[in-house]
Amino acid sequence: MSSSTSDEPPGLRPGTLTTADISFFVVSAAAPLTVMAGVAPIALVLGGIGAPAGYLLAGLTLAVFAVGFTTMSRHVRSAGAFYAYIAQGLGKPLGIAAALVAMVGYNGMEIGVYGLLGSATADTAHALWGVDLPWLPISLAGLVIIWYGGYRSIYFGAKVLGVLLVAETGILVLLAAGVLVEGGADGLSLDSFAPGNVFVPGTAAVLAFAFSAFTGFESTVIYRREARDPARTVPRATYIAVGFLGLFYAFVVWTVIQAFGDDKVVEAAAGDTGGLFFTAITTYVGGWAADLMHLFIVTSILASLLAFHNAINRYGLALAEEGVLPAALGRVHPRHRSPYLAGAAQTVLGAVIVLGFAAAGADPYTQLLLWVNTPGMLGLMALMLLAALAVVRHFRRVPHQEGALRTLVAPAAAAVLLAVALWLVASKVDLFTGASPAVNTVLVAVVPAVLVLGLLLAHRLRRNRPEVYARFAAEPSTEGADPQCPHPTSSSSTPASAPPSSPGTPLSPSTTD
Repeated sequence: MSSSTSDEPPGLRPGTLTTADISFFVVSAAAPLTVMAGVAPIALVLGGIGAPAGYLLAGLTLAVFAVGFTTMSRHVRSAGAFYAYIAQGLGKPLGIAAALVAMVGYNGMEIGVYGLLGSATADTAHALWGVDLPWLPISLAGLVIIWYGGYRSIYFGAKVLGVLLVAETGILVLLAAGVLVEGGADGLSLDSFAPGNVFVPGTAAVLAFAFSAFTGFESTVIYRREARDPARTVPRATYIAVGFLGLFYAFVVWTVIQAFGDDKVVEAAAGDTGGLFFTAITTYVGGWAADLMHLFIVTSILASLLAFHNAINRYGLALAEEGVLPAALGRVHPRHRSPYLAGAAQTVLGAVIVLGFAAAGADPYTQLLLWVNTPGMLGLMALMLLAALAVVRHFRRVPHQEGALRTLVAPAAAAVLLAVALWLVASKVDLFTGASPAVNTVLVAVVPAVLVLGLLLAHRLRRNRPEVYARFAAEPSTEGADPQCPHPTSSSSTPASAPPSSPGTPLSPSTTD
């Protein structure tokens, strides 16, 4: 989006993010330390010692999804990611509805976490220094910090997330190393992966928690315009993220089982769910490591917030460019090259929701976090399901040189697996929220309601703003298409067989992406 003419508005900075940078954004969004210390003990209580296998199964399902997802990324080069894929494969009305679900999903996944930031920071201050802090000022301070991180350049954000991610994964590796060196409570055992311990009634609940632990991994494609060699960087980052998370989650949960012993860990997790990991690291490493874990949980939450904030900004930028959101949200900072107004709008929305929950006397964890996060998680899972279906239909309709494995077998299998996963999460939603049946019904109904509103919006755009509807999710020029896509597919008027550009026309990242 850069230009040599000074009167053209600035765009995102192309060629900035490496595979490692994008991987940091994606893995940070998943918040590995927070997921492990805060959620994995519940999975152990519900699923027993076979819980590690649940994370592997979830990771395998999402790896299958990534096959078709990354193949689509080489052919559909719009900045809209999920909604662009769905529009190309399943039609513009559903694509517009998907755009609304994406905004609700990513905002839900981020804004709810400000409640967790407030409560976790207050808990850390009490545990380390005996100080009782109110959660609201902490959450509001977090909003300002995350706004500033998103306001700065994407390079700045990538480096911050890299440092924070190393810290939170490092403390988990330290815990695992201590357990392995000591040989665990009763010697090391692989019983967690025995079929008799994996295929038990509680596995369904474990899978529901496991799928939620990967939320955000699909956001690699959002950074396509800022990636170096996006045809390679984006798929690599996607596979690295889902592979790392699946293996790392399973490994860490298995080591904690070894720390207490196969026959004692479930009882220990039930007796002290929030303190299980802290007890383990105190026993096998030392109290100082438990203090660090408390601190790194706070930084883990901040990293997750920054990663989601940057993803939301870029979705907002893309929708502003489409004409669906106000054009002002499409402005890019002239120096930092960040979608700063989209970031400011997202921060204001977060502040309004946080203050609203606080004014109602809501609990920052059980209500602000869980009630806002749950529709967000369901929304992103629904988008993955629709995207998998879109891959199948898209490649059935257009000429391409991709194999059947990537365009039919893998995405069709992913669609089936994701439909099962979505049903598991929706049917076990009470495990996530702890709320009444009435509240749970409302939370589950948010995503279908937003889809319906999106379809109505699409109808209104087609009738009242046909020019906006016509260009929605339209592909950029096929000039400079990815080298791995010799026959790029497009909704534009440029045919797939169009000749390449002349040798005298340089192809910058702004023209390819």
